[in-house]
Amino acid sequence: MANWDVFRELDNLRKEIDEAFRGVGISRPSGAAFLSPAATRRFPMVNLSEDEGQVYVDALVPGVDPKEVDLTVLRNTITIRGERKPLGEQNGQIVHRTEIGSGKFSRTLELPADIDPNKVSAECKGGIMRITLAKAEHAKPRKIEIGLSNN
Repeated sequence: MANWDVFRELDNLRKEIDEAFRGVGISRPSGAAFLSPAATRRFPMVNLSEDEGQVYVDALVPGVDPKEVDLTVLRNTITIRGERKPLGEQNGQIVHRTEIGSGKFSRTLELPADIDPNKVSAECKGGIMRITLAKAEHAKPRKIEIGLSNN
């Protein structure tokens, strides 16, 4: 008769749960508590920058079909939604590690200025999506002329 080891069973359960979350892009750093805030990753990772008239978002979206990405802009926020399809598995292969996440994603960013929703463009090259957003006229800096007084 085999002995039942509760700690071995809990460890097996933890490994199965970790593997399930890893498949959707959430991982657990070594030694971290299960589902701790530090363990979650945001997808897609982004760079956010601006100049006088535009705001730029560079989003890292490898393996995502750009035609299936949904971008929405409202005032000073942008939401990037899509899905990264799982890689095809080969029959008969034993999977030892799965680090490339798949599944639906949604990321909302607060932008540094209000945006003109009619002047937004996006292009994707090499897995990086560059989103260019024109600032709303009221959000652009204006030079104010100072009048001289004759006193």
